[in-house]
Amino acid sequence: MTIRIVPRIIQSKQNPRLKELRTALQRPGRGEGDIVALEGIHLVTEALRSGVTLQTLFIAQGHEHIFAPLLDEFSLDESTEILALPYELLNEAVTTETPQPIAALAHPRNWPWSAMLTPQTLIVVLSGIQDPGNLGTILRSAEAFGATGAICLTGPNNGTVNRWNPKAMRASAGSVFRLPTLASSESKALQHLREAGVRTIATSSHEASPLGEHDLTGPVALFIGSEGSGLSTQLTALCDARITIPCPGPVESLNAAVAASVLLYEASRQRQQSTLQQT
Repeated sequence: MTIRIVPRIIQSKQNPRLKELRTALQRPGRGEGDIVALEGIHLVTEALRSGVTLQTLFIAQGHEHIFAPLLDEFSLDESTEILALPYELLNEAVTTETPQPIAALAHPRNWPWSAMLTPQTLIVVLSGIQDPGNLGTILRSAEAFGATGAICLTGPNNGTVNRWNPKAMRASAGSVFRLPTLASSESKALQHLREAGVRTIATSSHEASPLGEHDLTGPVALFIGSEGSGLSTQLTALCDARITIPCPGPVESLNAAVAASVLLYEASRQRQQSTLQQT
C-alpha cells in the first residue's frame, strides 16, 4: 500500500517535539487542556476513533505498515504533524517496558460541567484514587454501565491520580477519551451537584444502608474513596446518604474499582428495569 502522507524524518533526541513527548509522559496532564502523550497503536487508534485531535504522530522507522491503516480508517487533522524517527530514539522517550513503534501528542477534550448533566444523570466521583489501573478501570466501567460522567477530586487530602497517566489511559480501554470527565475541588464539585439537583451518595462501611435499599434511578452521584482508607469522614458527612455493598464472604472491603463497578452495575440495572416498567 502506498502511504499518502510522507512523514518528516527526525534524527536528534533534542528535537522539540520529542522533548515534548518525553515531558508529557513524565508529567501527564498538568491541567485541563494540556497536551497529553499516547503510547501504542491501541491508544492512538482509540483516541482517533473518539474524535481526539492529534498534534503530533510519531512513527518508528521501519514500521510504516502500522501507520498506513490509520490513514485508511481515519482522516487526520490537517494540522497533525507526522514524524518518523529511529526506533531507538522513540524507545528512549516512552515509558513502557516493551515500547511500541508508535506514539502521539494529543489535545484532550475539555468537558464542561453541563456535559454530565442529563435527565438520567449518573456520575462517579473519585476521591483519593491513587492507583492508575483502578482509575482507568472505573472509567471503563462507568462508560459500560451508562454513567454520564466522572469527577476526579483534587487537593492534598483527596487528590486522585491524573486520568492522563499512561497506565490509567490503557486501563480505561479508550473510555478516558469518551466519558465526560473533569478534575475539580471537593467544594466546587458538591456545589455543582447540589445546584443541579443531583443526589450525592457516599460509599461507606460504617452506618450505611445496603446497596439494595437505595433507589438509584434518579440523578445521582456515587462517591468512591481511596483504596486504603475510603472516603474521609468530612466528605462522607457532606453527602446526602451512605451506601455499602454487603459481602457475605470473609472479606473486609472491596477493591475501589470493583466497588465502583458493582455500584454502577446496580444503578444501570435499576434504570433498565424502571424503563421496562414504564413501557
